[in-house]
Amino acid sequence: MGIAAPSAQAVAKARIATQLIFLVCGLGMASWAPMVPYAKDRLGLNDANLGFLLLLLGGGAMLMMPISGWLVGRFGSRIVMASAAVVLAIALPLLLILPSTPAMAVALFIFGSCVGTIDVAMNAHGVQVQNLYGKPIMSSMHGLFSVGGLLGSLGLGFLIKLGLNPVHAAVSIAVLMIGITLTQFKFLFPPSVEQQAIVRFSGSEKPAQTNQRFHWLQGSVLFLGIMCFAVFLAEGAILDWSAIYLRDIKGIEPEFAGAGYAAFSVAMAVMRLVGDRLVARLNSKSVVVGGSLIGAAGLGIAVLSPWVIGALAGFVLLGIGAANIVPIFFSEAGRLPGISPTVSISAITTIGYTGMLAGPAMLGYIAQQFSLSIALGFLALLLVLVALSYGVKGKTN
Repeated sequence: MGIAAPSAQAVAKARIATQLIFLVCGLGMASWAPMVPYAKDRLGLNDANLGFLLLLLGGGAMLMMPISGWLVGRFGSRIVMASAAVVLAIALPLLLILPSTPAMAVALFIFGSCVGTIDVAMNAHGVQVQNLYGKPIMSSMHGLFSVGGLLGSLGLGFLIKLGLNPVHAAVSIAVLMIGITLTQFKFLFPPSVEQQAIVRFSGSEKPAQTNQRFHWLQGSVLFLGIMCFAVFLAEGAILDWSAIYLRDIKGIEPEFAGAGYAAFSVAMAVMRLVGDRLVARLNSKSVVVGGSLIGAAGLGIAVLSPWVIGALAGFVLLGIGAANIVPIFFSEAGRLPGISPTVSISAITTIGYTGMLAGPAMLGYIAQQFSLSIALGFLALLLVLVALSYGVKGKTN
């Protein structure tokens, strides 16, 4: 006897619960950013040592992304992302109190591992919720991640301004993260429902499970992974290089140099929150191709405009254009025929985040050899190539 399909009410609650897990991930990840100066001063780190610690955070995430696909397939996504979210929350205040560099290195590696684990699990779960919901919803989920990122980057400082010391502020955020996770856990789909969603959408009696290790090498997976790599590279470049570009090239005052990333982030968050309606009204190919070209135009304006306001407008256009591209790629990865979503999503997540982590270093090399303006121009060219490639090979849905 088959398992009864979840009711429309259960699917709606699962959608909200999944969105809130996206919020938790963004909140936890971004809350680390304001902690970096405190950690550097407490441990007496130089820039090189701090860079090594940050590399461990990224390394933990990259290591766990492919492993997370197996964990989700074995235990179900809700157990994996809830467990990782709780560990992430517990690790957050520890980053402000650990007394030695080796302990901090271990904690940051675990912290990054949790981020990578949640990222794969929540996207895998989100795709199955979307399949049962019957409408595009991945953009709004990623929008909640962006909102969490904004709240995390500003929230710690706000709590400190209210009079809390940094550790107490971090504990408050951690408690909020755990509270959201535990209260929403019961609304997330159990493994049986996730498998039912995979079977229903694929039209087969059971999802393909054989030779999954080789599915990473399939053309459709590699294509989406490379597309994600390019878009994540652009996002990572704005995070790491926009402030330097505005200060050194456009001459903005240092205290306002973060305005570029703030403008990009707000634009991306707003567009993701309305992205589902945009995809439904147009189609995924139009959004990807159009968004890539808008993002490329934004980077071109940021590079060519002689005014700071022009550069900021360019970063806003990049945020608008890039906002809904990656959610579409995740949705498509979850629908690849003959490939389990846990495999395809972990694959494109790993390849994509390689662009976010390694890409800024590559841009630094280009900037050193030529100029930072040329490096950003290279990103514009890359987004044009995304538009052309997806326009030829991407699916319309």
